[in-house]
Amino acid sequence: MGAGRQRLMRASREKRPGPKARMVRAAARFFDLVQESLLLSHGGSTDSTCSMRGRYAMRIWRLDDAGTLVAAEMARPVAGDGELLLRVRAAGVTPTELKWYPTTHTKAGGKRLGAVPGHEFSGVVEAVAEGANTGWKAGDEVFGMNDWFADGATAEFCVTRPEWVARKPGRSSHAEAATVPIGALTAWQGLMVRANVQRGERVLVHGGSGGVGVFAVQLARHAGARVVTTASRRNLEFLRALGVEEVIDYRSGAFEEKAGQVDVVFDTVGGETLARSWGVLKPGGRMVTIAADVEGTAEERLKRAFFIVEPNGEQLAEIGKLLESGEIRAVVDCAVGMDEAGEAYAGRARGRVGRGKVAVRMDVVD
Repeated sequence: MGAGRQRLMRASREKRPGPKARMVRAAARFFDLVQESLLLSHGGSTDSTCSMRGRYAMRIWRLDDAGTLVAAEMARPVAGDGELLLRVRAAGVTPTELKWYPTTHTKAGGKRLGAVPGHEFSGVVEAVAEGANTGWKAGDEVFGMNDWFADGATAEFCVTRPEWVARKPGRSSHAEAATVPIGALTAWQGLMVRANVQRGERVLVHGGSGGVGVFAVQLARHAGARVVTTASRRNLEFLRALGVEEVIDYRSGAFEEKAGQVDVVFDTVGGETLARSWGVLKPGGRMVTIAADVEGTAEERLKRAFFIVEPNGEQLAEIGKLLESGEIRAVVDCAVGMDEAGEAYAGRARGRVGRGKVAVRMDVVD
């Protein structure tokens, strides 16, 4: 098939304008479509004669049948009605994602195989499917977050929805932008929406140097709150530079003895830390937690406090404006190449310092 297509392309380049040239060009395009169909039917298998590196193949990381994250090659996804196809430039790493229910189960509750992790990303619009009337066009730089039951973006291409993305801030690199959506949307939905933080209130953030915490302390400060956070001693100056008023070294004693009374607790830790946090809330104070050990609890106050972040392009656009203005900033723990994604998800990324989030950069092959 490859030789036949080459002959057709040589013929189409000869200076013979008119119907014949148009016919051979159309035939060449037909060969492309047949190759794509064969590649899709073989699932991008490296044993297939159609799995060659080409315009329809891409590299990914996915979970195999044993639940192990492995590098693989498969056909590029195709955007369905109302969707966008993105050329991924970078994806954020959330290691615990590999163990979450949506990674191993479908929405209907069945077993899910071959899930691609990395549900936050930054990239370039490659194609806009019919029905996606949102103003996006090929070449636009965007960042966003996919629904947890959809495939992620630890791949050279991914499919997303227009309402899940926003324009990438011009001053942010793709690696920086890719580490923003999950953490910043979690902080926004927890503090701005659920807790409705007001100017002058005191907010306690547990885990202020983590992937969510770095945005929680910055957005609380942006809202005019007085921010207190727990962290290790080595991150004290780092967090003060983000606008934190008081940093409590959680290893030096009980945080509740130093935090005083607060209006809002934003908890990313759970367990004993969460249990002890109720005691620092003022009357009428609000508790927000994202701790996984709370999911499915029967305790009513914990059910009210717990939530899971959802994709939201409008909120992400507001976050993008804050990034563009310099009011808040992304914190990249380190950035690694695509070949090192497995190490990143295992917590062994080279260059980690324990602040913010790790990003995986994609080396896209055309």
